[in-house]
Amino acid sequence: MTSPGSVFVFPGQGSQRVGMLSLAPENDTLDRLLDAAEGLSGLPLRELGEDESLSPEVLLDTRVSQPLLYLVDWAWAIALMETGIEPLALAGHSLGEFVALAVSGSISVEAGLELVIERSKLMATAAQEDPGSMTAVLGLSQSEVRSFTDRVAGVWVANDNSSTQTVLSGRLDALAEVSQLLAAETSARLIPLKVSGGFHSPLMESAAKRFAESLSQAEFREASIPVLSNAEPTPTQDPEILRQRLISQMTAPVRWTETMAAVSELAPVVVIESGPGSVLRGLARGIAGVSMISVESVGLEHIVEEVMGR
Repeated sequence: MTSPGSVFVFPGQGSQRVGMLSLAPENDTLDRLLDAAEGLSGLPLRELGEDESLSPEVLLDTRVSQPLLYLVDWAWAIALMETGIEPLALAGHSLGEFVALAVSGSISVEAGLELVIERSKLMATAAQEDPGSMTAVLGLSQSEVRSFTDRVAGVWVANDNSSTQTVLSGRLDALAEVSQLLAAETSARLIPLKVSGGFHSPLMESAAKRFAESLSQAEFREASIPVLSNAEPTPTQDPEILRQRLISQMTAPVRWTETMAAVSELAPVVVIESGPGSVLRGLARGIAGVSMISVESVGLEHIVEEVMGR
């Protein structure tokens, strides 16, 4: 029996949790990158990522969660590849797209870290200038959710996560209004997300414009592994296509349902969630030909056995 192929997927904001850095596999490069991240961010990221006694609220700061998630996701991916697993494709949810690009070699891990830290600062500033948040809507299709967002100004679909989960992003008053409508007129479950702003929406326009300048100057190379981007979830290795897709990512919706549909075309395939938690595993339930496992939950040995049959 032929072993299935694998696809690595990288979680983004919302998957952070206290102590996540202490669970990540160690390597000398991760230690060096943490030193660089602390210097670039001006924050004690090592302590914040390892201290299991911290309040989860500390990690809501996008300037903290983004670089830590980037490094933890990347460390797990490197550990997976060192076992001999060669993924057929890579995809990242929001911030996770930067990890996919670094793992693919389209950008260096150091350049990715610099971009992520700049991105986090710009998004934090934009969130202060125009406060917002995000809410997951469970139990409705995206078209059903849009019938409600069309009635309220200042709220948008930010993530199309699955056939029954859509994430809204918007100004605080608009989110409250549309949430009241959804609660009154549907049986949907509403879950406020652990984020500090209205990401993947026009509220990030000022940050996106500034960030586009940095992306236009960054060095992108041909990816060694195809990457599915959030803004256009079709696999490509072309460096300029990957750059342009990333430029639009900050304000565009995350098209995760389409991403998983594209992954299913590679079936049979094991999708490996490379990072903390199991949020993305939950979104992949019921996709034909796809099984999903989270590396932090089951460990490297189990994944090697599942993917490589040894």
